[in-house]
This record gives sequence, structure tokens and C-alpha cells, in this order.
Amino acid sequence: MATPDDRGASRPGRAAPQDPAFRDHLALLASQVAEVPTDPGCYLWKDGKGEVVYVGKAKNLRARMRQYVTLSDEREKIPLMMQVVRDFDYVVVGSEHEALVLERNLIAQYHPYFNVDYKDDKSYPFIAITESDVFPAIKYTREKHRKGTRYFGPYTDARAARETIDTLRKVVPICLATCAEWKRAKRILDRDPAQASVANLVLAQRCRPCFDYHVGRGPGVCAGMIDTVEYARHVRQVESFLAGNRRAIVGELTDQMHEAAANLDFERAGRLKARLDGLDALDDRQQVVFSSNVSADLIGVYREETISCACVFCVREGRTVRSVEFILDKGLDVGEEELVSGFVKRYYDETADVPAEVDLDCELADAEVIEGWLAEKRGHNVRLHHPQRGEKRHLLDMASANARHALMRYMVKTGYADDRTNQALLQLESALALDAPPMRIECFDISTLHGHFTVASMVVFTNGRPDKSQYRRFKIQTPLTEANDFVSMSEVLGRRYAPERMADERFGSRPDLLVVDGGKPQLTAAMAQLEELGLDIPVCGLAKSDEEIFVPWDDTPVVLPSGSPSLYLVKQVRDESHRFAITFHRELRDKAMTRSALDDVPGVGPKRRRALMRRFGSMKRLRAASEEEIAATPGVPAEVAHAVWQALRAAEELAEKPVEGE
Repeated sequence: MATPDDRGASRPGRAAPQDPAFRDHLALLASQVAEVPTDPGCYLWKDGKGEVVYVGKAKNLRARMRQYVTLSDEREKIPLMMQVVRDFDYVVVGSEHEALVLERNLIAQYHPYFNVDYKDDKSYPFIAITESDVFPAIKYTREKHRKGTRYFGPYTDARAARETIDTLRKVVPICLATCAEWKRAKRILDRDPAQASVANLVLAQRCRPCFDYHVGRGPGVCAGMIDTVEYARHVRQVESFLAGNRRAIVGELTDQMHEAAANLDFERAGRLKARLDGLDALDDRQQVVFSSNVSADLIGVYREETISCACVFCVREGRTVRSVEFILDKGLDVGEEELVSGFVKRYYDETADVPAEVDLDCELADAEVIEGWLAEKRGHNVRLHHPQRGEKRHLLDMASANARHALMRYMVKTGYADDRTNQALLQLESALALDAPPMRIECFDISTLHGHFTVASMVVFTNGRPDKSQYRRFKIQTPLTEANDFVSMSEVLGRRYAPERMADERFGSRPDLLVVDGGKPQLTAAMAQLEELGLDIPVCGLAKSDEEIFVPWDDTPVVLPSGSPSLYLVKQVRDESHRFAITFHRELRDKAMTRSALDDVPGVGPKRRRALMRRFGSMKRLRAASEEEIAATPGVPAEVAHAVWQALRAAEELAEKPVEGE
């Protein structure tokens, strides 16, 4: 199956929903969907090669799939996905809960392009306990999960996982799965399971003590020094520790130490005291994040256009026991709820460490189904929560900040941004029929307040990156009584591309692509101005509503693929020009608002202004005064007081009006 970048590069544009061929294609799929049952289940959309491109679950298969073929699903990716879809399949199950479990299995099997998944398909390290063995062992592993083995994690820091195993075995002796003598004992017991009840006697005769037993990290399975009942207690303590239940193991070890001391077994009591000290040392490394003994996972997410990172803070008994980050292959090109829901399902499908509460940055539509699935894995109720304030909200913000830093590190390390930029420039060259990649892009935007304080911004992107030294801003000099983007755009382009400016090195070189913020009318105005100047500069207009790009040589707008590097770049250019224009407009507007409204009132000179200030003390109190109160000021006639009152009202109304385009 093609990679996301391959898909984006191979389809610089896509069919619009009003395309007759696309409508016919959807109508054919709709007639097939009409035969789908209304039972719960999973649906699989397939492309022309028969490869699965998306897997979803539904309480009512027919109703859910109809939303795709009628484009009533409002997610941006749906029109693009349905253009690729040529066939579908579905699996009926007994309940929505079963559908969720099946959905995760199908996604793991097919790795569909349009589903949320990890960016790199690497395996993450886990700590595992081989519970199906007579004497379960602990191990560090990246293996695919097997039945009969319980996995804790995942960890993104392999060294931290290994250090945890090492420290834990000092506290609670347990066999290591890589130990040669443990493997020998396992083979003996696997050949004759009936010997499990007297395993310690059998192994005492047929095995020899390992090195770990001699140094106190092994319980002596290989020497027959421990029976299955006592060893099971060790395993239970280890699993409780890895699940974050520190208090249980501390309490149990403390009781054993007191019992040994009461029985005058001071040697054993000393060993137990050393184990408790080891636990205290491990706890000292953990950051206390809650005053109460909260146990929860807090999942923060940070998204870029087509990539994101999820950070999980694992808090157990008020302590952060683990922080782990995952790079995901979807970002702003899918909704936040879809991204978070997909990650939650993938993450908890792979770990057995499920807490009583999972805190998320958003509400999930299928939260009830996911809670039921997690409760079944945990054996107790699980709550999905969206905290709004307090300690949990603060820690969730920390998780999101960590996700952002992890994503930035990943992008720098892999050169992701450079690759995306190069793809974006090549895709724009193809989609806009340019002679070469647009290495210098100039974009203009107009900002005004009903014709007042009208300004224009010019931003420049060189090699796909903002070149702020080349940014310019213009005050529109044409007198305007109302907003007129066409006149304003014509003026600013005439000034920017006038012969003297084109020859001015401070304005940089000739652009490879000119972008105007707006649709066909703005594009037409820009083309007319360039033609008047005798310039042949490639130009396009970017509409805000549907992210459509208007070009001079076609009445049908170009629609870049959702999530493609090219669409991300042109939106970044457009948004930056808008930000720069709004900033300049507000700067001028704020300066005007700080000037006294009395400066422009006829009949108010320095003497009357001083009289008003002496009477009212401040502009705030003057603005709150009535016309009669102003007229009572000595030396201020009634007609002048009326003019002052009107000027103050007009200034207030102007200050409250929104900037056009915000």
C-alpha cells in the first residue's frame, strides 16, 4: 500500500463532490450499502486493488456506512477517501463492544492508510511476566504479545525498563527469563506437567543453582529452594509493583519483616528491610504530582498538520511512574476526537496496565463503549474523564507540552520538516502548472474596519519557510468610505510591483508565485493590475471557506488533497499574511483609539479641553457623562457639549467593531 507521502504526491488534486463522475461513483456505492444489515459490526472500505484503506465500527452498519456514501460525515478526509474507495466488506457481531474489539484487530491486521496509527511501526519495549509457566519469569521484550504472558508498559526509554527490572529483582527475587537454569527448569516441567505439584523436589534433583540465586536476586527455583505457593506470592508482588500499587507491596513486606523479627529471625528481617529500602530509593525517583493517592493515565496530544504526538503520564498512587510518547501518522488532517479515540484504542490494546481513570483532552462520542472494553480488560470499572480545572487539568497540560517537545525532537531528528517542504514545492509546481518549484512565494492580505485604518501585508516564503526580513506592510492611501478589497489589492500590488520597487534590492527578487487571499474576484483584480504593469508573474487565489485554489487558466478551482504538504504550505502562507495584516491594523487602530476623541471636535481647543479635564478628571469619567453634565462645564456651550458627546459615542462604537476578516 502506498505511504501517506506517496499518496499525497501522486494526487495533487482531487474530484470535487459536485463532479458528475464522482456522484455516479457514490450512487453505485450507495445502492450496495442499502443491502447492508442494520446490525452492529465493523466495515472495511477498500480501494481498486482490494486493499483495505479504512476500518470502522458501528452500532448500525447500514446507517453508519450511508453517512460515507452521502458525504454527510463532516470530516474533511471523507471526500478524498471515498474517491479512493471502490469496494467494501463488513463483519457482523453481537454488540458494539464486540465491534470495538474486532475493529482493533482489523486495524492491527491491515494497517489502513486512513486510520490513526503510530507513525513508525517499530515495536516498543515492555516488561513481561510469563504467567502460564509453573514458575513465571520476568523479562524485557519487544515481542508481539502472546497468550499466557502479561505485559506492562510500553516504555519509550529502554534503559528505564531494564533498570526497573534490575531494581525490582533486588526487592522481590524472581527468575529472569534469560537465565539458562530457569530455561532448563522450564523444559523439565513442560515435558511432564504432572510434576508441577512437586516441582521444587524435582528441580532440586535435576538442576543446579544459578548465579542470581547466590547473589540474592534469584529465589532458588533452579535449586528447589522455593515451592510454587511461595513463588506465586513473589510474582503477585512484582505484578502489583509494576501495576503501580506500591502500598500493597510495602505493607506486605513490612508485615513479613515484623513477623521475622518477632520470631527472632533477624537475618530474614534484615533482608526484608533491605528490600523496603530499595523500594524507597525507587520511589524517590518518582515525581509526586498529587496530594491524594490518585491512579490515572493522563493523555496529552499535540498536533501538526499531518503528524502528531501523544504523551501518556502514568500516575499511580499520586506518583508519576512512567511517561511515554508516541508519534502518530495523523494530525490536523483528522478531528481531535478521532485522533484521540484511535490512539486510546491502539495504546490499551497493547498494554495490560489499565488504571481506574483515563484523563483526556476532549470528550469521546464512543466513550461508553471504550469504558466497557477497558473495564473488561482491567476487571473493574474504568472512567474516561475530560478535566476542566485543578491538578488533573494542570498535569494534562504538562502532558500536552511534553508531546509538543517530543514531536519537535522527532521532526528535527528525522528531517521531517525539510522533506515535507520539498514535497510541498514539487506538488505546487504540478498542481498550479508552474515552470519550476515556487522557491519564493509572496502573499498579500487586506485588513480594514469598514474602510477605516485599511492596511495590507506582504509576507514572503523562501524555500518553503517564512522569510521575515522580506515582510512588508502598507497603509492603503486610496480614500475609502467602506471596505473595498479589490481597490486595496490593486493599489498594494501596483506599489509593490512598480518598476522602482522591482529594481529595489530591499524588496528581494521577483517571486515565483504570487498568492492573494480570496477567491476569483480577488484573483481577477490581481491579474488586471499585473497586466497593467506588464508583468507575467504566476498568481493564484486561496479561498478561506473550502481551501480552494483559484487559477487564471481554469474556471474550476484546484483542490489540494487534505493533509498534503502542498495544502499545508499554502494555508501556512495565507494564515501568516492574515496574521501580519491584522497585527498592523490593530497597531494603527490602537494608536488612534488612545488619542483623545476631543482632538477632532470642532469648537474644542486647548482651553476648553483643560476645562473638561478639570471638571471630570479623566477620559473614562468624561465618556460616562451625559450631554447635560458636559454642558454644565464652565465655558462649554450647549452645541459644543453636544458635539463632544457625539464624538465620544462614535469613538466607543468604532472601538467595539470587529476587524474585517477576523
